[in-house]
Amino acid sequence: MEDGAAAAAAGRRPVLLYPSPGMGHLVSMIELGQILGARGLPVTILVIDPPYDAGATGPFLAGVSAASPSISFHRLPKVERLAPVKTKHHEGLTFEAIRASNPGLREFLAAASPAPAALIVDFFCSVALEVARDLGVPGYFFFTSGAEVLAFFLYLPVLHAQAAAEFQDMGEELVRVPGIPPFPATHAILPLMERDDAAYEGFLSCSAEFCRCDGVIVNTFRLLERRAVEAVVAGRCTPPGLPTPPVHCIGPLIKSQEVLGEGGEECLAWLDAQPEASVVFLCFGSIGRFSAEQIREVAAGLEASGQRFLWVVRAPPSDDPARKYDKSPEPDLDALLPEGFLARTKDRGLVVKSWAPQRDVLAHAAVGGFVTHCGWNSVLEAVMAGVPMLAWPLYAEQRMNRVFLEEEMRLAVAVEGYDSESGLVAAEEVAAKVRWLMESDGGRALRERTLAAMRQAHDALRQGGESEAALAGLVDEWRRA
Repeated sequence: MEDGAAAAAAGRRPVLLYPSPGMGHLVSMIELGQILGARGLPVTILVIDPPYDAGATGPFLAGVSAASPSISFHRLPKVERLAPVKTKHHEGLTFEAIRASNPGLREFLAAASPAPAALIVDFFCSVALEVARDLGVPGYFFFTSGAEVLAFFLYLPVLHAQAAAEFQDMGEELVRVPGIPPFPATHAILPLMERDDAAYEGFLSCSAEFCRCDGVIVNTFRLLERRAVEAVVAGRCTPPGLPTPPVHCIGPLIKSQEVLGEGGEECLAWLDAQPEASVVFLCFGSIGRFSAEQIREVAAGLEASGQRFLWVVRAPPSDDPARKYDKSPEPDLDALLPEGFLARTKDRGLVVKSWAPQRDVLAHAAVGGFVTHCGWNSVLEAVMAGVPMLAWPLYAEQRMNRVFLEEEMRLAVAVEGYDSESGLVAAEEVAAKVRWLMESDGGRALRERTLAAMRQAHDALRQGGESEAALAGLVDEWRRA
């Protein structure tokens, strides 16, 4: 932080940020913290240990600490043992880990001097707002997905009351929510499929908490999701009898810089040698993994496509349920990829193990397409770079994002097969869609729409732009606290 900002922050009441564990949530929250710090607010980020492997955050946090003196980190006491949770989903464990951390949070907030100006939590930390209310600390959500997903979650109690059927029993029946395209029930968030799962209960209670908070800060910009933002602000998504929270669209916030890990420089150097907009980048998030069979199909499809590619390959998930959330080992490329694949594609493709500096890769001039799991951070990084997307959703809200990206924003086209009974996307489909994206008139039109969205995104963030003005209003409020 600049000296002027540091001096301005001295003596001010801090803003506390509380992300749930997991790299995707952490990245957005830290970016918000850096922006607040640069505007003269002292920022403390509360960290808890995840109840499952959520990607290596240690090096990332160390890099942030070194680069951002305005941000301090406070690790809440580790919860040694969680109560048994009836859930099939890591989200259910996350809700319980946050709930179990409330005593540590209460102790920290009660002892804080000066008292915090605000506590900003992400979706999974909604139970923390009860502690904040008890202690008189204003509480906000930072919603790290888009406004269309926010509309769905605000409306979830209405959907819950309307029908007794579980999402898993509704098949292709359309789910209808004000302000967003209807989507098949099969595309609802996986942890919501069964009502007796602890994850479902956690999501439902979060939805009600929105209406009790002091505001919802959304990582989007109005023009990207205009219809959803207008529906939410007008109260059309809020359950009857409950107040609509103030909504502040301040995005898109993406990593301001990439902390280069192992292999990062190799990716960028390889891209430097490729022609402009010629490379398809395939990357599926910090915990997205494919079966060995699917990895072979992708390889065969990329080879048949004839296109240049940069592909991040992660080891397949374990077949052992007890190891479901264990740290992923390094992939054995020789065992996973078809025999001779690396040699045959070495002049036009690069396969990297487990990780690539995604923000910098997407911003590189050589990249002309992105095959993505539709995680919201990835979507925003692609929009900010003007890179068109092929949608291949895997988990969380990504199937919903696929519908919104394709039908409402028109910034992606989906691969076929991800939602089939086998879940397998065939090599022929990979080859056809990659060629379509890079060579067809339809792919060129998609690129033009993405570039137009990129210009709108940059306009929203400039001085006086819609998102920048929304953020400035919040900062002024917290400065006066």
